[in-house]
Amino acid sequence: EVQLVESGGGLVQPGGSLRLSCAASGFIFSTYAMSWVRQAPGKGLEWVSSINSGGGSTSYVDSVKGRFTISRDNAKNTLSLQMNSLKPEDTAVYYCAKYPHAWEVVGGTEGMDYWGKGTLVTVSS
Repeated sequence: EVQLVESGGGLVQPGGSLRLSCAASGFIFSTYAMSWVRQAPGKGLEWVSSINSGGGSTSYVDSVKGRFTISRDNAKNTLSLQMNSLKPEDTAVYYCAKYPHAWEVVGGTEGMDYWGKGTLVTVSS
């Protein structure tokens, strides 16, 4: 059974940092691309970032470029999102999601086949 479990969310002040993690199990993690998707309160899903199976290719939505870094540890079956210089508009539930293929996709929220339950990030003073 595929499982994706996010952790690391919480309350942080504007300008602060958080590191999200996603523990993956039930599939060969190193074979598939992964992504982070967020949903702000009262809004729809927004693709944030993707990474290919090997970790050598990454993509970001423009609003987080230069502030967020996606990475993966295939030996530990873990996906991460380092978030720096956080802004109130980054407040959202952040989901880890798996693609059914090895290459990352830029944009979109419909190409993933498994999702975690999410972790809440609140950026507020």
